[in-house]
Amino acid sequence: MERKDAIQLLKKYNTEEFHLRHAVTVEQVMKYFAKENGEDENFWGIVGLLHDVDYEKYPDEHCKKAPELLKEINASDEMIHAICSHGYGICSDIEPEKKMEKILFAVDELTGLVWAAAKMRPSKSTKDMEVSSLKKKFKDKRFAAGCSRETISKGAENLEWELNDLFEKTLTAMKEVEDRVEEEIKLI
Repeated sequence: MERKDAIQLLKKYNTEEFHLRHAVTVEQVMKYFAKENGEDENFWGIVGLLHDVDYEKYPDEHCKKAPELLKEINASDEMIHAICSHGYGICSDIEPEKKMEKILFAVDELTGLVWAAAKMRPSKSTKDMEVSSLKKKFKDKRFAAGCSRETISKGAENLEWELNDLFEKTLTAMKEVEDRVEEEIKLI
């Protein structure tokens, strides 16, 4: 699948800057993890880019409307399964099985928490953020209350990673891709 087709579908159903930024952030983080694991960066990236394709227009049907929308661009069954599995236990009964699906499940909410924490910093960047400050934000249930700590913890458990390892790896990924996310947002 071509990224331009994925972008076109994303923009058809998402117009808010927040949702577009989140999609590109998760795309770039997934590409980072694909590279780290010797996997297909394009596939992992597009899954990350389209993981919330149905959320803005159909929030009550999140992960249920996605297969229909993804068929518009002839998404494979593997891609549909991966995208729908990120909502497991919340809005989907499709369990993440492959490593890529487990990483998406784990980093989706966490990237939101990291980005919210970065916006509070004087630099407005992840680049000078330490894991210790991320842990403090994670423990403060009032901060970025929409980011499910339970889902993040479950994601680490599914990957058989310590929560601290998930924080470190995701923060490292976000630092690495931050400039690319900013470039891509300007192009969308």
